[in-house]
Parts: sequence; C-alpha cells; structure tokens
Amino acid sequence: MKHFLRMLIQVCLYFYCKFLWRCLKFVMRKLTGRCELQRICYNTKPGASRTMKIETSLRDSKSKLLQTSVSVHPDAIEKTIDDIMELKKINPDINPQLGISLQACLLQIVGYRNLIADVEKLRREPYDSDNPQHEEMLLKLWKFLKPNTPLESRISKQWCEIGFQGDDPKTDFRGMGLLGLYNLQYFAEQDAAAAQQVLSDSLHPKCSKFSKTEWEKKRMDKAIGYSFAIVGINITDLTYNLLVSGALKTHFYNIAPEAPTLSHFQQTFCYLMHEFHKFWIEEDPMDIMEFNRVREKFRKRIIKQLQNPDMALCPHFAASEGLINM
Repeated sequence: MKHFLRMLIQVCLYFYCKFLWRCLKFVMRKLTGRCELQRICYNTKPGASRTMKIETSLRDSKSKLLQTSVSVHPDAIEKTIDDIMELKKINPDINPQLGISLQACLLQIVGYRNLIADVEKLRREPYDSDNPQHEEMLLKLWKFLKPNTPLESRISKQWCEIGFQGDDPKTDFRGMGLLGLYNLQYFAEQDAAAAQQVLSDSLHPKCSKFSKTEWEKKRMDKAIGYSFAIVGINITDLTYNLLVSGALKTHFYNIAPEAPTLSHFQQTFCYLMHEFHKFWIEEDPMDIMEFNRVREKFRKRIIKQLQNPDMALCPHFAASEGLINM
C-alpha cells in the first residue's frame, strides 16, 4: 500500500510540475516575446549547454514536429528548421541567427544518434577470419605496434606480445566485434608513438627486456603489467557505453561543430586508452585481479568530468589533432 501511495504521489508531482512548466513557458513567451527555442539560442553560449537544452526542449514539446525533429535525416534538417520557424511564427528575415543556431544544434543531435547506429553496426559484426579485409586489419595492427618484429605466422604465440590471450586473436573480439579491432588499429596507426609506448609500459616484467633492477628504477613493478589488446577491447566497451548512455554528449557537442563522426569516437577511445594507462599506474594495484576495481573507478571519474556541460576531453596526442573546441 505504501509503495502504491508513493508511486501515486510521484505521478501526481510529475504532471503537476509539467503543468507548471508549461504555464511558465507561456508566461515567459508573453513577457519576452520569444519562444523557448529563441531564449535558449540567444541566452546560452554555443556548445553542449545550448545543444542539450535545445534537445530537451524539442523532445519534451507537445508538437509532433518538434518531437520528431531530433531524429530526422541529416538532409532534411534545413526543411525541418523552416517548418519549426513557421510553426513558431518566427520571421527568418528578422531572426536570421536563430535558424543558423538551430541548424548547428540539430546537426549535432541527429549526428549523435547516427553515430550510435554506426558504432552499434561495427560492434555487432563479428570478426571473420575468412574475410580478407578483417585479416588485413589484424595484420596491420601487428605491423603498427611491432614494426621491427615480423609476425612468423598468422596463428602464433607472438600475438600474446601485444596483449591477446592466445595464438589466434579472433576469439578475443567476441565481446565488441569489429569495433574493438577498428579502435585498436586506429590508435596504433594514428598515434603510433603513444600506442607503442603504452604497449611497452603494459608488458609484464617477465616478458620485458628490462631487468628487475631497471623496472624498480623506473618505479614499475608487476602490478603495472596488463594485456594491451584485451584492455583496449575493454576500453572500447567503456567508450561504447559512454556513447550509448549519452554521457559523451557534452564532449562531442563541445568539440564537433557539426555532426560527430566515427573518427571522433575513435579519437575519444585513444584518449581514454591513454588516460586509463596513466590512471592504472597512479592507482598502483596489487595485481591484475584489481583490474575491475580500477576500471570502475576510472569510469566514475570520466563520468564526473562529463557531467560538466563545458567539458571537452582534450587529448594532447597526434590522433586528436583534428578536434575543434567550440
């Protein structure tokens, strides 16, 4: 009974607040002569703060046109803006900047939804050793990470040297599908120096060329060791979940002037991979069994950063030189 009453109160409060909000919007329009979309565009700076407010306003609108505008095809955005201006009785000649601002916001909103679809497609595609393109990507990954060490054969224990679990990496891609391979190759190719350094640092002492004394001098011990490729696939999972949950909206809306793309997603992965490596060293775990604890702590740290509407993950490595901070 108590649970039912609590639910009833929550429902009543929801509708009461919604009614008050609509009344407030009506009063504000009468007082300012501007609709909510105008007030947001004119009073909020470009970036995540503006785009997220516009997205909420459109999604929560009574108008079907406004509700569906967040999921239109990119080619239909201009017409959608015209329709919104007409619905709101806004003269585009008197308010030219409004159309430009709304278009920029919709490009980001629609682009984010499309990016999720593109990433999901890669995640759902399994690695196929009979697919020449998949095999070529895998072999390139080896070449980028170990340029001076030839791979003796496709099935080889050498794969363990870059952090795979066995002699055939295809089994390690099951969780994230091709997305894991795409991200690892992107990191290894676009920021080769950083990727090779992270790989080198991640190696367990018994697999490293350093002597025990040298590892101690470098303040490295066996706790730092982890499987580079496996962690890369794990960080791919983290990046994917941040994207799908919407947590990455603040980052993408602040750094992508238009629609965020797969490249933006991969650059974000590179940044998170680099930052996780530093975080792992700072945490100085007792052994690899603490990986889940460290990863969860790292995830919470990133989410906290992304809760700041002005936040843009600002990496300082080659893979992200193309990022633009609005």
